[in-house]
Amino acid sequence: MTKQLHRCRWAGTDELYIKYHDEEWGKEVHDDHTLFEFLILESAQAGLSWITILRRREGYRNAFANFDVKKVAAFTDADVERLMQDAGIIRNRLKILAAISNAKLFIGLQKEFGSFDKYLYSFMPDGKPINNHSGLTPASTPISDTISKDMKKRGFKFFGTTICYAHMQATGMVNDHVPECSFK
Repeated sequence: MTKQLHRCRWAGTDELYIKYHDEEWGKEVHDDHTLFEFLILESAQAGLSWITILRRREGYRNAFANFDVKKVAAFTDADVERLMQDAGIIRNRLKILAAISNAKLFIGLQKEFGSFDKYLYSFMPDGKPINNHSGLTPASTPISDTISKDMKKRGFKFFGTTICYAHMQATGMVNDHVPECSFK
């Protein structure tokens, strides 16, 4: 007899969503390269559904130099125009400009804290991720409020508290899998 797998309801039946749910969502990430990838992707998601961005993830990888933060920080006006023509990403000038600006700020936080990961975890209780298996998934929390407020003060764009919380979920700073989920 095979064990029945249970997933969080939001994963639905879309194979891409299921793969993301099972393999990434809520899993702890401490690698700055991956954290930068999710910073770009989550910022692009503002006002859109996450599946829209997941379906364009490879396009973002190609358009944004495989999420190499130093290369993205060095993008020029010509790169902005190139990206505005790239059908593989969301062609929103403000989001593209924000990605480049956020890359520069990301590097600044790496220099200040030693890594972006250390910066983010400086806001976490005891520097540890939160396991929230209550079955309640908030859109934001006081921690995401604090992080997004600090990042906004530092100049980051498209990273409000809801996007920040989604970033926290995506990178395992918080694990919001429901109690019955087999993938928590």
